[in-house]
Amino acid sequence: MRKSLIIILFFITAINWAQGQPQQFTLQEAIDYALENSRTAKNAARDIEAARQQKWETTATGLPQLEADIGYQNFIKQPISLIPAEFFGGNPGEFAEIAFGTKQTMNAVATVRQKIFDGSYLVGLQSAKVFLEISKNAKEKTDLEVRKAVINAYGNVLLAEESIRILERNIDVLEKNLDETTKIYENGLGEEESVEQLQITLSGIESNLNNTTRLKDLAYQMFNMTIGLDIYNETVLSDNLSSLTAQNTVLSLLEADEDVEKTIDFKIAENDKVSKELLLKLEKSKALPVLDAFINGGYNGNSDEFTFTNRDQQWFGSSVLGVNMNIPIFSSGMRSAATQRARINLEKAQDDLTETEQRLKLQIASAKSDYKFAIEDYENKRSNLDLAERIEKKNQVKFFEGIASSFELRQAQTQLYATQQEFLQAMLDVINKKAELETVLNEIPKN
Repeated sequence: MRKSLIIILFFITAINWAQGQPQQFTLQEAIDYALENSRTAKNAARDIEAARQQKWETTATGLPQLEADIGYQNFIKQPISLIPAEFFGGNPGEFAEIAFGTKQTMNAVATVRQKIFDGSYLVGLQSAKVFLEISKNAKEKTDLEVRKAVINAYGNVLLAEESIRILERNIDVLEKNLDETTKIYENGLGEEESVEQLQITLSGIESNLNNTTRLKDLAYQMFNMTIGLDIYNETVLSDNLSSLTAQNTVLSLLEADEDVEKTIDFKIAENDKVSKELLLKLEKSKALPVLDAFINGGYNGNSDEFTFTNRDQQWFGSSVLGVNMNIPIFSSGMRSAATQRARINLEKAQDDLTETEQRLKLQIASAKSDYKFAIEDYENKRSNLDLAERIEKKNQVKFFEGIASSFELRQAQTQLYATQQEFLQAMLDVINKKAELETVLNEIPKN
């Protein structure tokens, strides 16, 4: 008993410990998790399943349909019919009051119906297949957008984390400079303005740090929501901004095939055109006859008392086989107007497809240009950061040697801090612009 309690306590402790551990994600792990768990992706998957069910629902309308009907009637007061009395030996001109049938009746009928020909049904079968394809394309489009959103959210968290590290490092340097400058001033070897300039700079950096820390919390919450976690879930990101920038600097992507027919947006527009073609066929099919067949069989019982559950109750059977044909003849132009409206919508869809093709070509060219600029800008900002760091160090040395003023030092520091943020943003732009280009090209790297 004691051993069992120890084992149970061990498992409870292990579960609680596991639940208390933060979830850790690389960028690819975050993407994979979001594609399975984000609410947007799950709803897109549900839409595909709903389309499959709708396809079968449409198919089933053309298959045999069996239905049963059970009825019970109890005449609280039976209807009276008037019959000429002379039928029964009475006087001419007089009528006899007679109640026909029994007070209670019960019947049960089963009917099987089957479509033989219906043009609308044939078009409906085609439409159901197209609708399923549209749902699959929508899921693919959703997955692309979810992937891009995860990359953006992941990058924003890393940007905030890296900004905090840089700001904290800058504050450490500024505090040392301020401490040394204050001592120099207190010993009468410097000016008070030098101390004040450093205090202004330090105050600005501390304010930026506080704001960035708050933004980091929001970035984590946005990341959690994007991948499908509770916004207050504790998460840890394994990748860093520098490594992701290096991984996402892929110049070969600039030479990727620009066949717009492979893109998901083109497929969606093409499916829309096909659906409009089917709607036109549907309106035309409404002018065709509809042929249905049916067969039914049933039993009917009659009694003045409720004896339908007795074994000796007499039941009378009946059965009928029939065919119905509905032939549209004249609709006062209603079918013609509906057909013309469907043809107009098809023409619009054809123009939309052409417009989508042209727009995608422009989007691809623009996305490639933006991605190329992001790479070039990243290299430029990295060189600028090296220069800004050297300039700041030189001015720092000159300041403490009495060659440069505090104002010149502050200018160099402000330039360095701005360049640092520009460099971080340039790294993030490389990652995000690559994701945008991959999304519009529908070119997702295999992992």
